[in-house]
Amino acid sequence: MPSVYAPPAFEAKLCTPGGLAGRLAALSRPLVFTNGCFDILHRGHVTYLAQARALGASLLVAVNSDDSVRRQGKGAERPVNRLEDRMAVLAALESVNLVTAFDADTPLDLILATRPDLLVKGGDWPVERIVGGREVLGWGGVVHSIPFLHQASTTGLLGRIRETP
Repeated sequence: MPSVYAPPAFEAKLCTPGGLAGRLAALSRPLVFTNGCFDILHRGHVTYLAQARALGASLLVAVNSDDSVRRQGKGAERPVNRLEDRMAVLAALESVNLVTAFDADTPLDLILATRPDLLVKGGDWPVERIVGGREVLGWGGVVHSIPFLHQASTTGLLGRIRETP
């Protein structure tokens, strides 16, 4: 029996923002880009990510850093899970091809650097309010707001956990 185990294959999907250019060149197009906190992954998240991936050939997920999540006003206890853990869980999903992080309040710089063919957010984002949408449309891309199939949220889950005696 081996004394050292190889890291899980999904860890190869993790990428620093600085390493994106080389990694993106290896991905099939059309490239779908989405972003979010993905603090406590739930059915709504995984359904949305599978739907986003189905719109193109590859899915890049950009994850808010811990500081970026705190600046979103989601509460002092957020994020519950550290950035590295949130990224690893996302990378383990079949629908996700590459996962990176960003520390800014919005992913606009990453969108400009990666030039996705499709920009996607969840149904709580009207297309006209999706950061980077104007730019993606400007280079001939498409912007989607995917309606929710499951009404689930991390904030709701945390509320239910807190109510449990």
